[in-house]
Amino acid sequence: MKNVALITGASSGIGKELARIHAINGGDLVVVARREEELENLKIDLEKTYKIKVVVIPLDLSIYGAGSALVNEVEARGIEIDYLMNNAGFGGYGEFHNRDLEKEKEMIRLNVSSYVEITHGILQGMIQRKKGKILNTASIAGFLPGPLQAVYFATKAFVLSFSQAIDHEVRDHGITVTALCPGPVQTEFKNVAGMGKHPFFKKAKSARYVALIGYRGMLKGRLVAITEKSLSVFVNGIMSFMPRRSILKLIKKLQKH
Repeated sequence: MKNVALITGASSGIGKELARIHAINGGDLVVVARREEELENLKIDLEKTYKIKVVVIPLDLSIYGAGSALVNEVEARGIEIDYLMNNAGFGGYGEFHNRDLEKEKEMIRLNVSSYVEITHGILQGMIQRKKGKILNTASIAGFLPGPLQAVYFATKAFVLSFSQAIDHEVRDHGITVTALCPGPVQTEFKNVAGMGKHPFFKKAKSARYVALIGYRGMLKGRLVAITEKSLSVFVNGIMSFMPRRSILKLIKKLQKH
């Protein structure tokens, strides 16, 4: 296999589009998600259309230790990863004290722990080879506290901070880490998060558009890839001058539906 990308959450949405973009560019793939049938269908499509190789690893990364198990599986198969795209994740809507605690912990394992475990494992080979590129799907939510999505916003804040810090540590080894920070996206996320009818998603970007921004940002070694300039100006400019309490009130108001 050559120019191999490992992509999590590859059965739908941004992850599926990242896989297609990488295949168009002639790279081989290791695709990971819970839904094996969708992954197998993707494999058939991409191998037939783009004449590349696709390895399917069905795995629920929200299970404790699943990220490390994935790294072990990849190593056991003798696959060297050139591009790592941590994309799997989900959200949830509602006041924290009313949410199912087990679901919140599952979210943390998928959105945070799997990223840490997989990145740590894959970095070992990248550092030895002195090359590699990593794309971690964060969110514009990572710049803000998020009443009514407290844990989700916090997980994305972790990914954003983690990605930038790791990039600084490994850049001298020939490796870059990019945090992809989209706003609303037309994927399954909104329904899983219980926000399917929220007006916030009426002008959501397509998964294809977001994936292209992320992929190009990764290739260029950008530290952060924000998909919407208006949101970038809002969170990095206007909100930096607002009192913290006002920001919290605004975010909560925007999320109510």
